[in-house]
Amino acid sequence: MLKIITAPNPVLSGIAKPVLKVDSSIIKIIKEMKETLNKTTDPVGVGLAAPQVGQPLRIFIAKPTDNSKIFVFINPKIIRSPEINLVKQPRKLGKKASKKLEGCLSLPNIWGPVQRAPSLTLSFLDEQGLHHELKFSNFLATIIQHETDHLDGVLFPKRVLEQKGILYKSHKNEKNEDEFEEMEI
Repeated sequence: MLKIITAPNPVLSGIAKPVLKVDSSIIKIIKEMKETLNKTTDPVGVGLAAPQVGQPLRIFIAKPTDNSKIFVFINPKIIRSPEINLVKQPRKLGKKASKKLEGCLSLPNIWGPVQRAPSLTLSFLDEQGLHHELKFSNFLATIIQHETDHLDGVLFPKRVLEQKGILYKSHKNEKNEDEFEEMEI
């Protein structure tokens, strides 16, 4: 299992490099990332970008539910989304945009609402090196946008603050339940 890097590690704020060839070293990183994601429990992780495990490469994986397969995205590029250019201006996103509470394995116990485009088309390579251009929507689209931000050195609190949202810190109460407290910024 790989160690998940936490902020303020500089690898999280850098722009990840493209994967030039899907070879055995890349497959090994992906395998280790899958193992790491599957072992996250509190909170359960739904996505993991290579920079989060100290690898500044344009790779991320996503697992939207406990029972879903793990999706692998190499050199992902969002190529179409009806609202993709408006994400920084949430008032213009319209009724279909969703605002969900996001967290991040690299920012333990930090949460905030982020408005994301409800669908997108992504160009990417899979772990066999095959090129795909597919449309994603709902929660998987949200994960893809969050993880793509990681590859560009952007952590979700930046999106929260751009959208004039509030950040929260969580902690466990005596019943081991999560409680949220607004953070002063």
